[in-house]
Amino acid sequence: MIELIQHLVNGLSLGAIYALIALGYTMVFGVLQLINFAHGDVYMLGAFIGLYVSRHFALGDHPSLGNLIGVLVCAMIGCAIVGFLIERMAYRPLRKSSRINVLITAVGVSLFLEFSGQLLFGSDPKFFPQIYKPEGDWTLGALVINPLQVMVLGISLTLMALLQFVIFKTRLGRAMRAVSFNHDLASLMGIPTDRVISYTFMLGSALAGAAGVLVGLTYPKIEPLMGVMPGLKAFVAAVLGGVGNVVGAVVGAITLGLAEEFLVGYWSPNYRDALAFAILILILLFKPTGLFGAKRTEKV
Repeated sequence: MIELIQHLVNGLSLGAIYALIALGYTMVFGVLQLINFAHGDVYMLGAFIGLYVSRHFALGDHPSLGNLIGVLVCAMIGCAIVGFLIERMAYRPLRKSSRINVLITAVGVSLFLEFSGQLLFGSDPKFFPQIYKPEGDWTLGALVINPLQVMVLGISLTLMALLQFVIFKTRLGRAMRAVSFNHDLASLMGIPTDRVISYTFMLGSALAGAAGVLVGLTYPKIEPLMGVMPGLKAFVAAVLGGVGNVVGAVVGAITLGLAEEFLVGYWSPNYRDALAFAILILILLFKPTGLFGAKRTEKV
């Protein structure tokens, strides 16, 4: 029983990280019907922004929760700017182009960020400073819980709740939902669709930046290709929940995180990465719309 609870905590913490990345995929797809394959690399940039901000201000010398929040804010702002530039320079000029052109561009932007990261940061791994370091572990009998994992889970859930508030309780959220329903109708109603799409990219990129900092804090080794596999897994989580559905992305990510943790804990870690792609194949075969996705009828 103790081991089961330990795996649950680990799986929820991992799933929360996947959820922050998956939300960017699902938001952009919901508004633009576009899979932004560069999103995992924005997550990588968030980790490096956090690294260099921490080093510049020597935050690792005096770890505190305030340092963590400050670095999170800096990484989220930096990644939001990157997301805006990606949308404005790479995707907006192709808004009227065919799907294949946009898809190829997304892959190209991803490769550009990966190799630019290797050029700027170096290909060798960097170690993320411990800007927040809780004292000791929490023990409940034989159960040992790392408070850092609980903090990561708490911050992730808080950011997801804030996103939910923005989408369903603000004018921007209503505009995003209108644009996702129909671009032309939203434009006729006076909604600035280009601006709303830019805000969508910025929100998703900011969440990915936060995920990069949280991963750097939990697994202190970061490198320019660190976004490839988590990005693909977050995409699988979005597909599992139903691409375009915010709640579905969170549920899919938590499910994937728990599945990975139980696979590693009770079977073999060798199949950890293969699990995500096995789930993707099964979903595409038996329920292509995902757990919460709805079928869309296209009129010709």
